[in-house]
Amino acid sequence: MTRGGQGLARAAVVVRAGAAPLWWLGVLAAGIGVLVPGLTGRRIGVMAGAALFLVAVAVVAGARRKRYGALARGAARAGKHDVLQDRRVTVRNWRRGHRWWLVLGFLAALGSAFAVPAAGGMLLAGAGAGLRLRAGWIGRVERGAEELLWVRVDWLSARCGGPAAKRVKAYRSTGVAAG
Repeated sequence: MTRGGQGLARAAVVVRAGAAPLWWLGVLAAGIGVLVPGLTGRRIGVMAGAALFLVAVAVVAGARRKRYGALARGAARAGKHDVLQDRRVTVRNWRRGHRWWLVLGFLAALGSAFAVPAAGGMLLAGAGAGLRLRAGWIGRVERGAEELLWVRVDWLSARCGGPAAKRVKAYRSTGVAAG
């Protein structure tokens, strides 16, 4: 970073970085989980998984909307010395920071298949779908304001997540051509 500029990561990209791995690991765990008869049986497991999927989508997509909205409304223009972080770098950093959580979530979803087949995997996939919906909502907010929202990299958590965490004081904004 040069002359006092900040490293900035796009808020929607930080949110969306976890969507694909959670979705695909959830789909894989649910597919494998259907093969196991489980304690409750496949039919009950899939029905419970469908309910968990819908609940996870709703909870994850709707979580912290007020905080994201408040940060978006209070966004200040990025300075000319601010360094915008590439999308691939943001996604790579998020996935590196969360790889063990992803593995543990996948293993927990697989392990739960012995009790309730496919339910854990569908829950994991629902969390991924909810993150994708949340990122889409942030994108619609950006399009409505005709600006991209960025968060300082040093305000993100140690694992490069949490674009609306307590440490984040404000977003920065740029024109849509900056993305």
